Amino acid sequence: MKIFIRFFFKTLRIVLGPLMLLQETLTRPRGLSRPPAAQQSVDRQCESLVLYQYKTCPFCIKVRQEISRLSLKIKRLDAQRDGPDRQALAQHGGQAKVPCLRITDSAGNSQWLYDSEKIRAYLRGRFLQA
Repeated sequence: MKIFIRFFFKTLRIVLGPLMLLQETLTRPRGLSRPPAAQQSVDRQCESLVLYQYKTCPFCIKVRQEISRLSLKIKRLDAQRDGPDRQALAQHGGQAKVPCLRITDSAGNSQWLYDSEKIRAYLRGRFLQA
C-alpha cells in the first residue's frame, strides 16, 4: 500500500508540476519600478538572503511570485533532492521544510524563516518601502 501511495503522488507531481510552472510563468506579476540607485541598494541587501525551495511547491511559488512583485534578486536553492543544499537546510535551519528564507546579518549570523506567509510578510515589510 505504501508503494502505491508513493507512486500515486510521484505521478501526480510529474503531471501537475509542469502545469504549475507554466501557470507561475504566465501569472508572474510586474515588478516594482525603482530608481536605479534604490534598486542597487535593494540588490545589495538581497545578497544576504537565500530562498530554499522546491520548484513545484505551491507555497514556494507564492514566495517566488512575491519576490517578482518586489523586484528582488534573491538567490534560490533547490532543496528537494538530497544534497548539500538540503543538508544545510536541515542542519542549520533545523528542518528540511520549504519554503525557507535564510537571512544573514552583517555579523554573519543566520536566521531561518519558515512558512510562506511569514516570508512574504517579511519581504514586504523590508522591501516594499525601499
